[in-house]
Amino acid sequence: MVSGGFTFFTARVAEKLGFDINRANILLDNGSTLTGEVAEPILDRDAKLATLNELAEKRGVKLSATAAVGDGANDLAMLAAAGLGIAYHPKPIVAEQISNCIEHTDLTSLLFAQGYKASDFKS
Repeated sequence: MVSGGFTFFTARVAEKLGFDINRANILLDNGSTLTGEVAEPILDRDAKLATLNELAEKRGVKLSATAAVGDGANDLAMLAAAGLGIAYHPKPIVAEQISNCIEHTDLTSLLFAQGYKASDFKS
């Protein structure tokens, strides 16, 4: 999971969903309260694309066999580079540039996009 959000939130999601990587921005605190600052480096558009490339190489997967999901302008490079870039409830600028958009359903649609059938799901 790579997010421009904050590790405070993404760590919980990553753990619950079984992601083995969680990269996001770190909110700084002074030991008792948040300072309003974010630790460097800021996870941005370049970091998202670099992570996609890094993970593909590390796992021996061609970029054409990768999938990426995003909603904002800082996701555009990653979405364009992935074999399957999906804009999920995208901002207008992303919807204009990425042809695979999910706008009206939940994340289950991502499983269908990867070839899973409803009969593959366990409830």
